[in-house]
Amino acid sequence: MGCASSIHISDRVVYHSGKESEDSHSPQQTNTTQHQGNPASGLPLKPPSCKTTLTEVQFGPMKLLKDPLQVLLVFAKEDSQSNGFCWACEKANFRCSMARTPESALECFLEKHHDLVIIDHRHSRHFDAEALCRSIRAVNSAENTVIVAVVKRPDREEASVMPLINAGFNRRYVENANMMACYNELLQLEHGEVRAQFKLRAGNAIFTALEQSQEAIEITSEDQVIQYVNPAYESIMGYQQGELIGKEIIEVPKSEKNKPDLLETINSCIRKGKEWQGIYYAKKKNGDSIQQNVKITPVIGQGGKIRHYVSINRPLNDNNKSDKSSERVQAESQTDIQSSKHKDRRKGSLDVRSTTSRGSDGSSQRRHSSMARIHSMTIEAPITKVINIINAAQESSPMPVAEALDRVLEILRTTELYSPQLGTKDEDPHTNDLVGGLMTDGLRRLSGNEYIFSTKQPHHLPSHLTTPLSLNDIPPRIAQTMENEDSWDFDIFNLEAATMKRPLTYLGLKIFSRFGVCEFLNCPEATLRSWLQVIEANYHSSNSYHNSSHAADVLHATAYFLCKERVKQSLDPIDEVAALIAATVHDVDHPGRTNSFLCNAGSELAILYNDTAVLESHHAALAFQITTRDDKCNIFKNIERNEYRTLRQAIIDMVLATEMTKHFEHVNKFVNSINKPLAAVEENGGNGDEESVKSILTSPENRILVKRMLIKCADISNPCRPLELCIEWAGRISEEYFAQTDEEKRQGLPVVMPVFDRNTCSIPKSQISFIDYFITDMFDAWDAFADLPNLMQHLDNNFKYWKGLDERKLHSLRPPPE
Repeated sequence: MGCASSIHISDRVVYHSGKESEDSHSPQQTNTTQHQGNPASGLPLKPPSCKTTLTEVQFGPMKLLKDPLQVLLVFAKEDSQSNGFCWACEKANFRCSMARTPESALECFLEKHHDLVIIDHRHSRHFDAEALCRSIRAVNSAENTVIVAVVKRPDREEASVMPLINAGFNRRYVENANMMACYNELLQLEHGEVRAQFKLRAGNAIFTALEQSQEAIEITSEDQVIQYVNPAYESIMGYQQGELIGKEIIEVPKSEKNKPDLLETINSCIRKGKEWQGIYYAKKKNGDSIQQNVKITPVIGQGGKIRHYVSINRPLNDNNKSDKSSERVQAESQTDIQSSKHKDRRKGSLDVRSTTSRGSDGSSQRRHSSMARIHSMTIEAPITKVINIINAAQESSPMPVAEALDRVLEILRTTELYSPQLGTKDEDPHTNDLVGGLMTDGLRRLSGNEYIFSTKQPHHLPSHLTTPLSLNDIPPRIAQTMENEDSWDFDIFNLEAATMKRPLTYLGLKIFSRFGVCEFLNCPEATLRSWLQVIEANYHSSNSYHNSSHAADVLHATAYFLCKERVKQSLDPIDEVAALIAATVHDVDHPGRTNSFLCNAGSELAILYNDTAVLESHHAALAFQITTRDDKCNIFKNIERNEYRTLRQAIIDMVLATEMTKHFEHVNKFVNSINKPLAAVEENGGNGDEESVKSILTSPENRILVKRMLIKCADISNPCRPLELCIEWAGRISEEYFAQTDEEKRQGLPVVMPVFDRNTCSIPKSQISFIDYFITDMFDAWDAFADLPNLMQHLDNNFKYWKGLDERKLHSLRPPPE
C-alpha cells in the first residue's frame, strides 16, 4: 500500500484520493489522464501527504473528532476555476472528488457523503446546477452538507441570491481562479459553515438521548413557548407532540393542587438564570394531576441572555413503604407523607366525635376507612400533612390532650383560617356594618326588579385637557406645595386645591421622577405625563372620597414606605415600579359605591366579574386597557415581554390585595411568614443574622406579601395621618357611605351599612370601630417591619380624639365651638 496519491479522471467521475493504492494506476483504467500545468494553467499538482489528521471540535461539553474535509467538485469541464479548487483542496489536505455530470456527481455523493459540494453554476448549457442541488438535498444524509454555487462575475447589477437559497445552496462563490482566493474560501467554509453543520450532525446523538430518556423533558423558549417534548413526556402527560409545540406554557392547563404563589416563585428564580428544583403538580390531558420532581434549568445563549428553559420531570412514586416500627409522629412529620404509611398503624379519624369511642373495633375500622379515602384524594395537600401529624400525635396522647387536638382539627376544617370571628352582632353595630359592607359581597335576595348600576362610559384622554407640563415647568405655586412631598405629614389637600383637583398628575410626575420610573420603563417623560393625565381623567371627581386625591394620597404613602430601609432590602426595582403604578391606578373609575352595593344592584361590573372582587378587578383591567390602547400614553411599550409580564402580574396582585374580604388573610400571612421569623432571628443572635434576614426578606413568596401589605397600609392609612388630614378623610368617606345608603333606600336595595345614615350616624364611633377592627393590628405589624413611630403616634392621637368625641356623645367630625 503506497503513500502517493493519484488523480484519476474517467468519463464518469474524477476523484482525488490520498488513500488509493498503487493498484489504482492499473493499465485497465485506460481513460485516465494527467492534469497539465498548475491549477490555473493545467500544470501537475503535488500530491498531498497520506497522513490523516483528525481535528478536535468542541460542541458544548462534547469533544468531537473530525476527519479531514471531503469535497466534491462538480464541473462539466476542466478550467482554471476547477483547477484552482483542486489545488486549494490539495494544499489544505482535503479529500477531493470531481464529477463531470449530474449523474456521476449524485453517484459519488451517495458513496462518500461529502461535507462540502461545490457546483459550477456559470454555464447552464452543460447541466442544471439548481436541479442537481435539489437532487442532492433530497438525499437524507445531505441535511448537514454545505453546498456552494460558483457563479459568474456580474456584468451589471448584483442579482438576488434567493433562487440559489431556494434551490438548497448555502452560499455562492463569485468566480475567481486565483489559487489563494480558492484556498481562503475553503478555509472559511471549513471553519465556518462546515464546522457548524458538523456540530449540528453531532446534535443527533443528543436528540437520540432525549428521545430515549425515561424522564419527561420539555424545552421552551425564553418567552416560555414550548419547542420540544420527548416521547416520555407524551407518555406521562397524555399529549401528542403536535398538540404542545408552539404553544405558550400558560396555555397548558395547570393543576389546582399547587400553591397559588408557586409559579411566581419558579419564574422569579429561573428568570434570574438560577436553576429551580422541587415538587410540582402537573395536569395530564385527561384532567388528572400528577406529582413530579421537576428540575428547570435556564440555558444562556446569544447576548448572554436566557434563550431556553429545559425542564426535566420525574413522576414521584407514591408507593414507598416505611418501617412500621418507626416513630409515628416523626414519620408523619416528613414532607413526603404517603398513604401507605398509615394503613396498618393508624386508627385515627378526622371525626371529632371519635375520641369518645376510641376503643371500639367498629370505630377503628370507620376511622381507618375515612383516612384511606382522604389519602386517596388529597394526600399531598399541606393541610392533610398537618392533619396526619395531629392524628398521629393523638394516638399516644392522654384524653384531655386528644380532645383539645380534636378541637384543633375542627378549626382547621374551616375555610377562613386567617379571618377572625366576630362576636355577637348586638355588641358593636358599627363594626358589624363595616365588616358587612367592606368584607362581604352583601348579596341578598331581591323581592322586586334588580337595579342595574351601569358604569359604562368612555375611557379616554379628554380633548379639553391641556398639554401636560414637564416637571421643570410646573407652576411655582404647585411646586412649592410639593416641596415636602417626601414627608409623611405632607398635606395632599393643599395640593388638591393648588392643582384644581388634579393632584395625581403633578405628584405622580415628581414621585415617578424621584424613583427613576421613566428610566426603568425606557419611556419618555411625555409618555408618562400623558399616562398620568389619562389615569387621573378616569377617576370620578364627583366622588367625595374615591377620587384622584385619594389615589395621590395612596401614591404618596406608597413612595414613603418604599424609602424605609427594611422595605428597600426586600424589594427589587421592578417591585418598586409596580408598587407606584399599582397605587396610581388602584381605584381608577371607582363609582363611589362598595362591592356589596354593586352585587346587590346587579351591576354590569358585578355580572362581568361574578360578584368577586368586582371593583378591584375592574380597576386593574381598565388600567391596562387605557394604558395599552394608545401609544402616546403606553408606558409599557418599550420594555421586554417577560419584564412586562412580571410587572403586570405584580401590579394586578397589588391592586387585588386592596380588596377588604382578604384583609386578615394578608395581615396574618405577613405576620407569620415575615415578622415572626425575623423576630426569631433577632432573638437568637449569632453570625448568621444578616444572611438569615436577607433570605426571609428576599424570598419571592415574602416579597409578594410585603408588596400586598405595603399597598394595603397605603390604601387605608388615613387614621395614621396628622389629625387635620385624618378628620378631612373621615368626613369624605362618611359622606360617600351616606350617599350610598341614601341611594339604597331610594332604589329599594338592601342597606348594607345601616349605621351610615346621615341623620343618625356617629362618625366618631365609626372611626373608632374602623381603627379597632382593621387598623391597629395591621399597622402594629407594619410598624414592626418598617419602623414607623411617627405613624403610630398619629394613630394614637387620632384614636384619642375620636374617643373623646364619643365620650361626649358627639356624632360630628369636630366638637362644637366653645
